[in-house]
Amino acid sequence: MSSSKNSSSKNKVGGYTDRFWYPRFWDGMTTRAWFRLLKSGRFRVSPIRWGMVLIVTLMAIVFNSPCAAVQTIFYGKRIRQTKLAGSPIFIIGHWRSGTTLLHEYLIRDPRFTFADTYACFAPEHFIASRYILRPIAALLMPKKRPIDNMEAGFDRPQEDEFALTSMGLPSPYRNIIFPNNVSVIDTEYLTLCSLSEQQRQEWLQGLDIFLKSLTYLSPDKRIVLKSPPHTGRIRTILQQYPDAKFVHIHRHPYSIFPSTYNLWMRLAQDEGAQKPKGNGLEDYIFDTFNTMYKVFEADLELLNPNQFCEIAYKELTENPVVTLEKIYQCLELGEFETVQPMFTEFSATQKSYQKNKFDLSQEMKEQITNRWHHYFERYGYEK
Repeated sequence: MSSSKNSSSKNKVGGYTDRFWYPRFWDGMTTRAWFRLLKSGRFRVSPIRWGMVLIVTLMAIVFNSPCAAVQTIFYGKRIRQTKLAGSPIFIIGHWRSGTTLLHEYLIRDPRFTFADTYACFAPEHFIASRYILRPIAALLMPKKRPIDNMEAGFDRPQEDEFALTSMGLPSPYRNIIFPNNVSVIDTEYLTLCSLSEQQRQEWLQGLDIFLKSLTYLSPDKRIVLKSPPHTGRIRTILQQYPDAKFVHIHRHPYSIFPSTYNLWMRLAQDEGAQKPKGNGLEDYIFDTFNTMYKVFEADLELLNPNQFCEIAYKELTENPVVTLEKIYQCLELGEFETVQPMFTEFSATQKSYQKNKFDLSQEMKEQITNRWHHYFERYGYEK
């Protein structure tokens, strides 16, 4: 898609036009976490991005580190002692498969809570700074996401992977800020399979403290999370949360691939410390997909029937309420009738939603078909 033969003027992509004052994912990081991130990319910052890096550095020193210290002093012990209100529910599936839409539906249930964008933006101090910094930063937020027409805002649900990254934990998302580095960063953290037990425990501890922080604000509510990388992490997640539940959503690969390419290019363009060139990105998407799904399929045998449910994006968009009822029954999430009106109301708001449209060349379709043939066969998608 980086070449002219794979790009097309027929593409119709939503999202905002970037402005220099829009908050970046890294703006909520502490000094320790920020310099860990810079070190992971060997400090290879393009001159055109020096201003952004300087701003994030000042934010880390002046605001984030002091706020994190305040949260640790006044809330740290209480957060560590917090018990989750039931095992978490993980929405999984490849990027651009419909995980965000499913997340938006499930959080309509008042029995659930979730990681909002501010919590993922400032994971080490969002409790302490929620009523001070958040209202100010919210004034600078765009109304839409950069990659499509989904609503954005600090109160909207977000991927907890961004929170883990902002806490200084290794993550494939570090490649967003360093898209042009010769070697891909933290590939082993996509599935966590090759980590040492110590590394795995450090990652789990980071996830657990973040979930306890969320629960501290909503003590009686079960957490619903959404992060595509968790698709290949079921085995590790079960170490910490043996009764966790997983909803997997799948979509036609011809929709997934170009949308994922647009995702990584646009995020790197807005959030990167380098101007993205897209070199090797197509192969990265192909390989990441296959790596993640190989582990995912192997891990399914670890789950009981009431821990796993699988749906198609087409199901969710064409018959959302019926599909959600299927999820509730499969995962035994409780009474459905009381929350059905909320799902029906939200589904009405989605009827006018304008999806991104991508025009794929025949050559690219053949590549996708050949390299993801197992996914086509598993879910019965037409080639």
